[in-house]
Amino acid sequence: MKKEEKIEENLNILDVLLDEDNDSPVVLYDENDKEIRFDQVAIIPLEEKLFAILKPIDEMEGVADDEAIVFRVQEEEEGDAELVVETDEALAMRVFDEYYKLLDNLEKEPQE
Repeated sequence: MKKEEKIEENLNILDVLLDEDNDSPVVLYDENDKEIRFDQVAIIPLEEKLFAILKPIDEMEGVADDEAIVFRVQEEEEGDAELVVETDEALAMRVFDEYYKLLDNLEKEPQE
């Protein structure tokens, strides 16, 4: 899978990721323009950057069924954004750590 992915034409990825009502899969394309569908797990702000944790719905080589991928939201000059696989393993692990902290905090909150 190449580092840069493109979202379906005419859709801004930030609009898709930040839409709380959107429960449709996020559709990205690999280096061969093969469509790959993902479930959005979380959006994590870290170090003044925005990251998306996405879990592949479709089978991906080298990615187990229970694994997710950290993508960095990279804004382009035109104001559009694209998702780039985060290749810095230490940074990706920090994103996952932030996600786990959020989950822990949610579990500790009183249920209404």
